[in-house]
Formats: sequence, structure tokens, C-alpha cells
Amino acid sequence: MLFIKFYYLLHPSTYLEDGSEGLLYKWLVNWLSGMVGPSPVFFTFLALMLLFIQSLLLARIVNNHRLFAKDTYLPAMCYLLLTSLLQSWNVFSPALIVNTVMLWIFSSITGLYMRNSARDVSFNIGFALGICGLFYFPSVLFVALLFLSLLIMRAFRLAEWIIGLMGILCPFYLLGTWLFLTNRWELIADLWHIRANLPVITDYKVWGALIGGMLFFVTGWLMLQRTFKKMLIQGRKIWATVVIYVLVAMLVPLFSGHFSPTYWILAVMPVSLFAGNVFWTITNNTVANAVHILVLAYVIIMQYFSN
Repeated sequence: MLFIKFYYLLHPSTYLEDGSEGLLYKWLVNWLSGMVGPSPVFFTFLALMLLFIQSLLLARIVNNHRLFAKDTYLPAMCYLLLTSLLQSWNVFSPALIVNTVMLWIFSSITGLYMRNSARDVSFNIGFALGICGLFYFPSVLFVALLFLSLLIMRAFRLAEWIIGLMGILCPFYLLGTWLFLTNRWELIADLWHIRANLPVITDYKVWGALIGGMLFFVTGWLMLQRTFKKMLIQGRKIWATVVIYVLVAMLVPLFSGHFSPTYWILAVMPVSLFAGNVFWTITNNTVANAVHILVLAYVIIMQYFSN
């Protein structure tokens, strides 16, 4: 990790503040800045530690639910590698916090298939999505992931959908009530920032990161088809929800108040599962090492030798 992230420690950044962040994120960075000041080193170190912890938690979820034939840390390795493709993915931002919560949400979704009733899980997932929305409002669009996951993992039950919606609204209701009771109602406008965007991307580094991530996604999905029919039903359903996860995460940043490619880190986490499957499926170690070295070389070149 230090090897591919060392550049960001040499050139630290503070936190992302572009107008798309939610009220809780503003309060959090103000509180942290009040303790340590606007220290680039502190916020960069915090961002990198979050990435490292997320990678370990991702590997734990993958291994607990047997998405691969054996325990592996390949998705964790791929997550750290892919997040190094773009510098803004290593900056402390609302998306990093949302990604941490999404790990718990994804873990909860993977367990839906085995439950007789999912009302409590649906509410908890909705509540977690509401918390995400208080840090970065467009992330509430992950409600599509919740509903589609319920369709994939379980038979349709309207009550579970309604309870999930109630869970999403609950954090906004509680915070709004607190703002009203403390006579800070003017802050209610900061609870949501959403606007559809069709960005024109001219930065070649952003294109490089997007193309690299999508190549791993498509290749990993195609390679997965070799063993897809041999998997247990639960495994097939989980992989189907990961596809939905990628697609929704790619769309979420397009509804930011101010578009930033930083928020596409939301899609890097599920893409890392497919990238891990690429390295898992390649039986020729020489080819696998060549792919890894090629991506690593690209990362180093983009970090140290490009303007």
C-alpha cells in the first residue's frame, strides 16, 4: 500500500469541498479542522487509512459469503490499486465516508436471500442510506440498489419496500426536527444538493481511470460466466446485485450539485470484485503478473511523470 500511495503522502491534500457535500460532512470537517487545523497531511493520512480499512472489510465480506472458491485478498488488492489511478480518489471526501457505510449495506444485502423476513434489514439499509445522504445527498439514489436487490434476492413484498423508504426518510426527519428545535432551521437547505449533470470530461487522467476500471469490470464479468452456472443460487444472486451496484454507483455522481469525478470512487469498490475475479480466473501466473505490473506502471507514471 505504501508503495502505490506514497506519492499522495508526498503531495498531501486537504478535504474535498465543492458544494455537493451534505450537512454532516461540513460539521465533521469543521470539527476535525478545529482539532488539527486544515492540515493536508492529516486529512491525506485519514483518507489513506480509510481506503486501507475499506479494502480489508471488503475482503472479509467477500470471504464470508464465499464469492470466490477460496479465501482471497485479491479484491482488497484491486481496490487499493484502482483507487490509485486518480489522485482525487485519495482525498478525504464525502464519497469516502459513504463508501465505508456502503460496505455495511452491501454486507446486509448479501444476507437477504437467507432471511424469512427482511423488514428489519430493509429498514436498517434504508436508514444507512439516509445517513449517507446527510454526507452526500445524491447517494440516496442507492435506493435503486436496495429495491433491485430485494427483487433479485427475494420474492416481492411491498411492505419491505415501504419500510426501506421509511428508513431513508428517518435520518432526515430526525435531523430536521433537531434543527427546528434548536432554532437553526435556515440550515435545512443544506440537507440536499442535487442536480442532473452531463459533464464534458477533458482530463486524460480521468479518462484513463474510467477506461481502466471499466475494462476490469467488463472482463471480470465475462470471465465470471465460465463458472456462473456452477455457483449456488445465493452466489449468483449476489454477483447480480454487484452488477447493479456498479451501474447505480456510476450514475450517482451525475446528480451532484457540482459534478466531480471524485465521486466515481463509489463505483470503484464493486468494480474491485470483478477486477479480483480477473486475477483469480487467469491461471497463467505470468499473464496475471504482467497485467498487474502494467496497471502498476500506469499508476506510477501518472503519479510521478505526468503534469
